[in-house]
Amino acid sequence: MSTGKEGPTSMPDTSQHKALLQLISEGDENAFRSFFHAWQGRLFHYIRTIIKSPQVAEEVVMDVLTKCWLGRDLLPRIDNLEGFMFRIAYHRAIDFLRAANRDPKLVDLLMEQIEMADASAADNRVISKEYDQKLREAIGLLSPQRRKVYLLSRENGLSHKEIASRLGLSKHTVSNHITESQRFIQQYLAEHLNLVLVFLLFYK
Repeated sequence: MSTGKEGPTSMPDTSQHKALLQLISEGDENAFRSFFHAWQGRLFHYIRTIIKSPQVAEEVVMDVLTKCWLGRDLLPRIDNLEGFMFRIAYHRAIDFLRAANRDPKLVDLLMEQIEMADASAADNRVISKEYDQKLREAIGLLSPQRRKVYLLSRENGLSHKEIASRLGLSKHTVSNHITESQRFIQQYLAEHLNLVLVFLLFYK
C-alpha cells in the first residue's frame, strides 16, 4: 500500500455515496475499489495524527477498510459516513496502542517513536516526569559496564568506535551492550508505564 504518498481523494456527494454503499453491500468489487481509494488516503492522514508510525498507520487503514468490506451488508444504513469512518479509525488506532502493552514487537515499534519525541513540548508534565523517572530507573538497573556504555552513547553522543576506544572494548561488544540495554529499557518501560497515555501525550 502506498498510502504515505497519496493525498486525500474526494468523496462523492450524499446521493452518490448512498448508491455506492448499496452496490458494495451487494458485493460489487468495483464499487468497493472506488470506496477504498476514496478513503485510503483520508484515513491514513487522520490515523497519522494519532500514531506517527507510517507502517502502523497503513496497517490500521487496511484493518478499517477490510472491516467495511466484511460488514458491507450494514453500509447502506449509515447516514453519516464520514463520522462513521473516522470514529472506527480512531477506535482501531486506540486499540492498537492498548495492544502494545501486551505485544513486545508493538512495544518496540512504539518505543522507537517515543524515543524521538520532544518531551519539552508536552503539556502534561506529570506523565513526562513519570516517563523520565522510569527511564532513569531502568538505566540504573543495568550492569555497571552496560550502563556506562549506554550513557556514553545516549547522553554523550559518542559513536560505537569512540566508546570502544575509551573503554578498551571491541566495537562488537559495545554494539551488543547497547542493543541489550535498549531491549531491557523498552521492556521495563512497557511493564511500568501506560504506553497509551505516554504515546498520546507525546503525539497529540
